Amino acid sequence: MPSFPPPGPIAAFSDCLVAHDLPDLPVERRAEVVAFAGRRIAGLPTPMRVGVGAVSLAVDGASRVVGRSRLTSFLAGHPLPLVGEYFRLVRSLALAHVWDSWPDTSPTGGPTGGPTGGPTGGPA
Repeated sequence: MPSFPPPGPIAAFSDCLVAHDLPDLPVERRAEVVAFAGRRIAGLPTPMRVGVGAVSLAVDGASRVVGRSRLTSFLAGHPLPLVGEYFRLVRSLALAHVWDSWPDTSPTGGPTGGPTGGPTGGPA
């Protein structure tokens, strides 16, 4: 049985948002962050998941018209109703996961060269 929201639009937007906010984050870490955000959104209660899914499909449709990176840059500076909440949801999940998993991450996403902790880069 297919799930709603479909993971593709959420993953594509999350990937672009993380690349926008943390341009120096290594690709493998970005992929892990995108997967984390997708899992968390898929685990939302049904009414919230349906709402987030509807907004994600609208954002995906708009990104196909104007371009994903262009839309992400616009949304970063212009919090629109509903869409702005989706943007904040994805951003908060992504940033929380980055600094929880890799506390030595710089504000642009690159490693600072400090201790990396356990096997995932988090606390040992």
